[in-house]
Amino acid sequence: MEPSASAGTTPDPDDALLLRSVRRLVDRLAALPPERGDQPTPLGQHLSGVLGTDVRTLPVVSEEFAPHRLADVDIALTALAGDGPGSLLGVSGGSARQGIGFAELLTAPYAGADVGPVDYATRATGPDSERQVVAFGIRCLAVDGVPLAVLQRMPRPDYGQPLVVLEVLAADPAVCGTFLARLRALMLEHSVLRGQVLSFTATEYGSEAGATFLRRPHVPAEEIVLPDGVLEQVVGHVVGIGEHRDTLLAAGQHLKRGILLHGPPGTGKTLTVRHLLGATPGTTAILLTGSSLHLIGAAAEVARTFQPSVVVLEDVDLVAMDRDFGDGPQPVLFEVLDALDGLDGDADVAFVLTTNRVAVLERALAERPGRVDLAVEIPLPDDDARRRLFRRYAGEQPFSAAALDAAAARAEGTTGSFPKELVRRAVLAAAVRGGEVTDSDLSQALDGLLSAREALTLRLLGHADGGERPWPGPPDAGDLPGDPGAELPPESC
Repeated sequence: MEPSASAGTTPDPDDALLLRSVRRLVDRLAALPPERGDQPTPLGQHLSGVLGTDVRTLPVVSEEFAPHRLADVDIALTALAGDGPGSLLGVSGGSARQGIGFAELLTAPYAGADVGPVDYATRATGPDSERQVVAFGIRCLAVDGVPLAVLQRMPRPDYGQPLVVLEVLAADPAVCGTFLARLRALMLEHSVLRGQVLSFTATEYGSEAGATFLRRPHVPAEEIVLPDGVLEQVVGHVVGIGEHRDTLLAAGQHLKRGILLHGPPGTGKTLTVRHLLGATPGTTAILLTGSSLHLIGAAAEVARTFQPSVVVLEDVDLVAMDRDFGDGPQPVLFEVLDALDGLDGDADVAFVLTTNRVAVLERALAERPGRVDLAVEIPLPDDDARRRLFRRYAGEQPFSAAALDAAAARAEGTTGSFPKELVRRAVLAAAVRGGEVTDSDLSQALDGLLSAREALTLRLLGHADGGERPWPGPPDAGDLPGDPGAELPPESC
């Protein structure tokens, strides 16, 4: 029946034409045979042959892993599946596959999935090594004679998939648990994370942690200038306990320990940490600082899994401010506390925390035994330490011993950053003059750094008062130019 116009109106020919076209489209769609999902896709037909059973009757078992375990997953799967013909298949369909589950790829008519090329990606396996891993592909293998197919997907945060995902089909679903148990054991045995130095950073799509491999630093003890006994105390707590783990455990004593290094910027806290990492070869180390401290949960999990381990939390005061300062503790504080509390006492894990502002550190973090059981001050260098620092940074420059000692005496209240900058300025002055650096250059550079107009530079280099205020503590609002709420920068050595 054609549309009719209401009384008193004129029908619109275009409307009538549109309605007739829609009616014809509906009639044609009704005449088509129904699309049914009762036939496997080409990919489903292929895997039905591989598994020896109709894939439509099999449940899919899923397992997820953290993004920094992708290389471990790939290594373990390669060990289980081998590299024989047909052991690795790709899937056609382009980016549309990312939002489709394994079951849909095998059965949904609209998927049209077929065997295609394998997608690969490159992932670091160390500071100087990398591995080509499967980004999207299907592993075909057998466990105890039962064939399996495993869809392997790398993390794709841009598609709402932040984790490594495995989806498993087996001719006998009961064998899936056995397969996953063997997979986890191989991941632990062959992990690329064990014994490495790692840092965690958030991805651009969210808070998931991505691991970066760092070279293990090597800082000899003789390069660290601290008061007598301080370095030995720190090393004994972090390294010594681990060296006697068997004796301690046999005596029912705990291994988990925490140490807090506190002092002004530039006094050597970071250098001490670097020495600790170099003194513990083969230990898994995870470094978090500032904005990455909220990834403490992922760091603690890696530390627990790959013992012995060290977790370094630098500038922890950024998230662990005392409740008396500001509007209360930040949520990240509770994550840090949970990580410190969450490990068993017999876990061979050392937490090393550093702060420039111990006076405002959360009491629950700094005082409760079992979280931090040793606090060590890394102080401003005394007269003897300054003389050693000046000689160290002078290196092969032709300064006299008397000139260096005199400069060290005048530089009272400065940190290890000060002589390094002083020597640089003296050498630069000589270069501008076109001659060899002399004691006079050193003296003039010292005059410049200690002058009133260099008050801000002194503060940035960790001078005890910078012309105004003693350590510890940030400058008052307005002391630094630009940002009225600016604080002192992190230490430089």
